[in-house]
Amino acid sequence: MDATTQNHLTRARVAAMIDHTLLSPDASRDDVQACVDEARDLGVKAVCVSPAMLPVRAEGLTVATVAGFPSGKHHSLVKAMEGRLAVDQGAVEVDMVIDVGAAIVGAVDEVMADVLTMRDAVPPPTVIKVILETAAIHRALGEEAGDRRIEELCHAVARAGADLVKTSTGFHPAGGASVRAVAAMHRAVGGQLGIKASGGIRDADTARAMIGAGATRLGLSGSRAVLEGFPED
Repeated sequence: MDATTQNHLTRARVAAMIDHTLLSPDASRDDVQACVDEARDLGVKAVCVSPAMLPVRAEGLTVATVAGFPSGKHHSLVKAMEGRLAVDQGAVEVDMVIDVGAAIVGAVDEVMADVLTMRDAVPPPTVIKVILETAAIHRALGEEAGDRRIEELCHAVARAGADLVKTSTGFHPAGGASVRAVAAMHRAVGGQLGIKASGGIRDADTARAMIGAGATRLGLSGSRAVLEGFPED
């Protein structure tokens, strides 16, 4: 995104990029309904909730959920079954976590196979977002090697039929989204896949930086606070 467009981001335009998210392990059904109500009030694109909370009443919103969350250390068939069940219960987008350990050691074919298994279970038009845990990759490999691995993974999951790549679960101790990771994703698949920045985005300046680096979606739990930092028009 060029600087002129980035500086003219409006509240409504940013809201249309947001997955308003509640994945806390202690969330109740009342909490989830409150999240849905807030998402509708804010005019965001989607609400993302844990699969055990489905189905939800979310008319007018895209319903997203997660699979293999948050560790990614689930058999591919288990992730795929989780995704299929979620779709049967009303989800139209599935954010799946890869085996980040496999990614770090360079077992990119394993990651690709993981995504292919999910794609077979939830064919289009279901949207698959693939969570790479980019902060963990950068911590393990360093910035430059980490960038190269992130780009390699993006190409692989694109070949496997993913629709978006996503930075983080927001639960990994290495951290969440970074401008550097989003930029690496954009170099690899910008214009081909969507790019979701998620984890640790708590203010408008950070959201603006992620969008400037190439993010097309934002995963936020504090959407209201972020949107308040953007102009109405």
